[in-house]
Amino acid sequence: MFLNWRFLKPKARGIHLYNTKSKKKEMLKPLHSSHVSIYSCGPTVYAAAQIGNLRSYVFADTLHRALTNAEYKPKHIINITDVGHLTDDADQGEDKIEKAAKKEHRSAESITKEYTKAFLADLTTLNIVTGRYTFPKATDHIPEQIEIIEVLEEKGHTYKTKDGIYFDTKTFPKYGELGGINLVEQQGGARTDMRDKKNPKDFALWKFSGKEKRLQEWDSPWGVGFPGWHLECSAMAISHLGEQIDIHTGGEDHIYTHHNNEIAQSEAATGKVFASIWMHNAFLNLGGNKISKSEGNSIYLADLIKEGFSPLSLRYLFLEAHYRTPLSFTKESLKGAENALHRLYLFTDSLAKTKATFVHNFYLNRFKEAVYDDLNTAKALSLLWQLVRDGDVSNGSKKKTLERMDRMLGLELFGKRLKVDIPQEIKVLAEKREEYRKQKDFKKSDELRDRIQEKGYSVLDRDNGFIIEKL
Repeated sequence: MFLNWRFLKPKARGIHLYNTKSKKKEMLKPLHSSHVSIYSCGPTVYAAAQIGNLRSYVFADTLHRALTNAEYKPKHIINITDVGHLTDDADQGEDKIEKAAKKEHRSAESITKEYTKAFLADLTTLNIVTGRYTFPKATDHIPEQIEIIEVLEEKGHTYKTKDGIYFDTKTFPKYGELGGINLVEQQGGARTDMRDKKNPKDFALWKFSGKEKRLQEWDSPWGVGFPGWHLECSAMAISHLGEQIDIHTGGEDHIYTHHNNEIAQSEAATGKVFASIWMHNAFLNLGGNKISKSEGNSIYLADLIKEGFSPLSLRYLFLEAHYRTPLSFTKESLKGAENALHRLYLFTDSLAKTKATFVHNFYLNRFKEAVYDDLNTAKALSLLWQLVRDGDVSNGSKKKTLERMDRMLGLELFGKRLKVDIPQEIKVLAEKREEYRKQKDFKKSDELRDRIQEKGYSVLDRDNGFIIEKL
């Protein structure tokens, strides 16, 4: 029996997300009907975000887009850490903001303002619409952080050392459930030098300034100092989203320390489950190591743009892999993503004068199923390309369906975007080569093809013309 896919209505399907805590996919069941609260760990603004950092926000944005498409109403926080993040996550070392400010002989405020602005600009360049999010700053929530410490102190979860107020992890039996930390084993093999800490995994809620005056410090009931990095996220999440939230996201490097600490202090203070679902994206790797400032192998979005790459080719590259899959970055893989995106743009540009007709529900339903199945963007992209190549689907239907798909991908298939910058010289040579090809002068055509390749580009022939790609 012939089925008219035009009139098939989409099936109602839930969104299933992998929960790091339960180690399985779970159906999203928001605490408050259609409203979904999301907290995504944001940047420490002492330097520009490198592309490994940016993978976390493309992932978070894809989640936001999927929820919106499923008719949920996300309230999404991405925090700005502008104090308290030390060079060692175990509460040692210098404050990254203070260190950068001293090195550049500037105020902490000027450092954080500059790199917050740069971070938001990077998000916009990657088509992450910043107006959909709230970006609270840690320094704007000092009273809230002090209040949480006071509650924890009253409940017997804290103790004082020479350098600060610490959370006693032994008072929170569930500590380490995220990621399956065996606290007993870790304590058994711990170093003896713990700087007055009772347990190796205990963490600072408030650090004292010490003898040297800091650029950023505040009065507190325990003395002048600054908040612990972990506490900041709990305070901002609770302040903006409430004591219980639906989804918490971040990079996989946050699982074992930062996010377990968030859970411990938040749940010890409120007596409630802090987050229903914990989601973590895998690293972006370069030569076998994760891309990070600490590894000294940082690559920045601005540098890729200077090299002629379209910024959305980086978004496309991220979408080609599942967010929980480690992704190896090379210039070759980015070129491949850019070429694929360029071909997609050429196709959608060819539909500019085509009237969008009806959604092809067969393709759109399968696309949604992929995205709603733990954000399987790799499968979703595959389905998109199947639609593009399907000769049995009208262009009007393709246009309408691609428009709907792109709401979740954010590739600007029919909107404004930075296109691949092909030098005018290359365009002229390619046009001339096309003339020779039409005249069947294949010798001259091949000569120009070789010249184009020597300059770092290739020309792919099509029935209706040609495509220029970067090698």
